[in-house]
Amino acid sequence: MSRVSVPCHVKGTVALQVGDVRTSQGRPGVLVIDVTFPSVAPFELQEIVFKNYYTAFLTIRVRQHTSTHTPAKWVTCLRDYCLMPDPHSEEGAQEYVSLFKHQMLCDMAQVLELRLILRQPSPLWLSFTVEELQIYQQGPKSPSMTFPKWLSHPVPREQPTPLLEGLPDPSRVSSEVQQMWALTEMIRASHTSTRIGRFDVDGCYDLNLLSYT
Repeated sequence: MSRVSVPCHVKGTVALQVGDVRTSQGRPGVLVIDVTFPSVAPFELQEIVFKNYYTAFLTIRVRQHTSTHTPAKWVTCLRDYCLMPDPHSEEGAQEYVSLFKHQMLCDMAQVLELRLILRQPSPLWLSFTVEELQIYQQGPKSPSMTFPKWLSHPVPREQPTPLLEGLPDPSRVSSEVQQMWALTEMIRASHTSTRIGRFDVDGCYDLNLLSYT
């Protein structure tokens, strides 16, 4: 299925402080990134692609257009999606991630805005985020191709279409030709090879016949 990139504007991250901000123990453990689509009408989201950078868990909320008389509402479409199996190790820390429409918790039609909520509970990493964010919608459908009727419904192999009608059966013709050849050989064998003279009777000449010639 084809896809088309949707132009978007990624706003700056907003950090939510974890711990006491007055001590050195306080650090940002949650980041919020808003993604808007100022030049695009409400669309159906097909795929989200990004490169992780030490984010352990991801939650996505979507703001969708409902109707003219009802204000757009925020809905959670992905909740605590695990990007790092162990937040304290580097497995999955810098992997490319693709999230598809069928993985979401709600319908992804009429999208107006996205909100990405990133969490990293481990104190080992100084910073975390997502990079190279790309949003895709479904591309135009390929035009359907029409095929000739003879190509769509081929003749079965066991019943081939006769190319030449009205001709005799080849096996019958072969049999008759063979019989004629055998008959010809019999006639040729029955002919004598000795030439008979005009007046020769039992190896002798008849004088009467000779006198009348």
